Amino acid sequence: MKAKSFQELQRIQQHLAEQQRLAALRESARKDAERKLHAEQNLFVRAAGAVKPLREQRRVPLAPQQPAPIPFQQQLDEQRVLQEAISDEFDASTLLDVDDALSFRRPGIGMDVTRKLRKGHWSIQRELDLHGLRREDAREALAAFIREAVKQGVRCVRVVHGKGLGSPGKTPVLKSKVQSWLIQKNEVLAFVQARGDEGGAGAVVVLLTPSPG
Repeated sequence: MKAKSFQELQRIQQHLAEQQRLAALRESARKDAERKLHAEQNLFVRAAGAVKPLREQRRVPLAPQQPAPIPFQQQLDEQRVLQEAISDEFDASTLLDVDDALSFRRPGIGMDVTRKLRKGHWSIQRELDLHGLRREDAREALAAFIREAVKQGVRCVRVVHGKGLGSPGKTPVLKSKVQSWLIQKNEVLAFVQARGDEGGAGAVVVLLTPSPG
């Protein structure tokens, strides 16, 4: 580069000097940054101490999708409903004791139990009156009544089914049904026709199993 004048030569020299100064500043800044980084690395090494690389960890493949949970409680509830179901087609006549009251005692229950039941050995703790109910409603009411009584530890109950005096032909519609339904309930140990002062032919006195709790 040729200068045309002395003044132009001075400007060129000043320009070159400025570039050298800037380059020196950049180099100084770079070295300062390297020294700072090196100092930080040394500080980390001193703080962490001796380290070793981690061994390669074995990986266990996970199932892509977990199986759906099994609704155990729902299954138990459904099984309980099936066990509690009572049928209208069940023939209870062959299971009733042949006596004036057509009493019932489950196999393994002695005759003394029905005899004591007639004499009021167990006091009546609950009563269910089925008067005026349709057959389906009476069946459901009886099942619920027996279930709750056993849950509460009740041993002796009375179920009033009526004498059928208001029914066509004066026939007790619910009497045979109630006997059949009670026999199908495992919670029922025995039942007898109620005494005259307890409803007579229009009711039965029922002895239930002890509460499991």
